[in-house]
Amino acid sequence: MSSEFKEFAMRGNVVDLAVGVVIGAAFGRVVTSLVDDILMPPLGILIGGVDFKDLKLILRQGVLDAEGKVTDVTLNYGNFIQSIIDFLIIALAIFMVVKLMNRLKRRKAASPDVPPAPTKEEVLLTEIRDALRGPGRV
Repeated sequence: MSSEFKEFAMRGNVVDLAVGVVIGAAFGRVVTSLVDDILMPPLGILIGGVDFKDLKLILRQGVLDAEGKVTDVTLNYGNFIQSIIDFLIIALAIFMVVKLMNRLKRRKAASPDVPPAPTKEEVLLTEIRDALRGPGRV
């Protein structure tokens, strides 16, 4: 069972998937920081100093929670707006990466590969073949 697990874990596609998940998670944190720390503060100033995370609709005030604290029941639509902006930026970034990769693949496919020069052995064999055919033979 141990050797089977090792064989499974070392397959190329499993390792590639694991690397993709780790890089994707790190990329998500970077984009979230970009949105939270760089894009949203100026946007909040432009719309009158509003922080999207503070936007909420109070459904019921003063509810006693399990810990004995009085809290409001709220609909946090500001967090939802923040998540949509995060998603759109991540989707745009992934789109740009895929577009770049497709362009590079097309360039590689469009550029014909130059066949390698024949080796000395191939040249000699070609000369021998041509000499054995004799003049006028095809």
